[in-house]
Amino acid sequence: MTAADTQIERRWEQVHTWGPYGLLGIGALLAAVSSELMSAPGEWYAAGGLVLAAIVLQLWWNGTRSRRAGHGRIPSRAGTAYYVVRWVIAFALAWINPFFAFYAATGYMDADELIPGMWRRLGLFASAITVAGSQSGGLPPKSVAQWIGFAGLLVANSALQTVVAHLTEQEEQRSHQRAETISELERTNTALQQAHDENAALHAQLLVQAREAGVADERRRLAAEIHDTIAQGLTGIIAQLQVVANAPDLDIARTHLDRAAGLARHSLGEARRSVQNLAPVALENDGLPEALKNTVAEWGERTGVRAEFTVTGPAEQLHDEVSATLLRIAQEALSNTARHARATRAGVTLTFLGDEVILDIRDDGGGFDPLAVRERTGTGGFGLDGMRVRAERIAGHLTVESEPGHGTALSARVPLVRHDP
Repeated sequence: MTAADTQIERRWEQVHTWGPYGLLGIGALLAAVSSELMSAPGEWYAAGGLVLAAIVLQLWWNGTRSRRAGHGRIPSRAGTAYYVVRWVIAFALAWINPFFAFYAATGYMDADELIPGMWRRLGLFASAITVAGSQSGGLPPKSVAQWIGFAGLLVANSALQTVVAHLTEQEEQRSHQRAETISELERTNTALQQAHDENAALHAQLLVQAREAGVADERRRLAAEIHDTIAQGLTGIIAQLQVVANAPDLDIARTHLDRAAGLARHSLGEARRSVQNLAPVALENDGLPEALKNTVAEWGERTGVRAEFTVTGPAEQLHDEVSATLLRIAQEALSNTARHARATRAGVTLTFLGDEVILDIRDDGGGFDPLAVRERTGTGGFGLDGMRVRAERIAGHLTVESEPGHGTALSARVPLVRHDP
């Protein structure tokens, strides 16, 4: 409930509390001014007693409302009894003096709050009888014309109150529906918040599982790379050295020694690359944007290719697994560019976009046909499957756009998961 609604509720409470006193006072004052309408002393005594009874009744009811602590505006048996006794007093006062119909009009104010269901229509009709009788000249009617006037006024008052009661009931229904809608929205918001919290916990759990799966994948990948590169290189070195040992002259020995040295350098480079891919040391002291900037700059100096790095959107501290995944994808993509693309320019862009992080790597190299490579090799080729698996491991995805002679563009989109505090 808003502050305005609370203020309106308070004012209505004041009207229901003090309104009957005010209307009773107006009726008593007008009755006293028109004293000729009460010629017998007994009527004065009766009116005074009834006014006192009305005051006592109102004091009792106000005390009951206070004890009910906010439930006084809900129809109840006590409210119905209060309404009936008040109507009897008002009817008796109006019978003595028509001006007491002001007090009888209190029945129009709170019938919907005191009388349950369809009985409130009967209560309104009873109040209309008292008011119409007073409007027609007092109760009881003393002539045919007064009876006709009383009947017409009764119909008019009843019709007016019926319309008002109908509109009031409709407003109550709308208020009840609004309250139910608000409650339903609150329950929905609570459920959405719970779902959001559960999703966050699930995502964190998935990241942990992805990290564990990534360790196993890295072990398998490293074992394969050692077998395919370093182990083969060492085998080649041994073979060359065996040739040197049996070489008939010095020139042949030097040739095979040069080959062995080249294989050793190549194997050393492969070992360094495997270790670098296994543990992204660039993230030890820097965030992902700074690590990517340094990686791109070092790659450009090493390859002689013009390389640029750009960050768009407000940078945020990412979860370690997200940062490591994107850095490794960038390293693998740049390595592919250096080995296969024959590019003169390359660009890396890191975009923070709402609840996503986007890593774009593009070059102006020779390009290739991704579908043809997949059909020929059964995989994405050029390490694309490895990059795609890395992205999918953290609920992201990798897209590749390339065409022979028109360069290559890779885009990795992953959820933005912030760093654990």
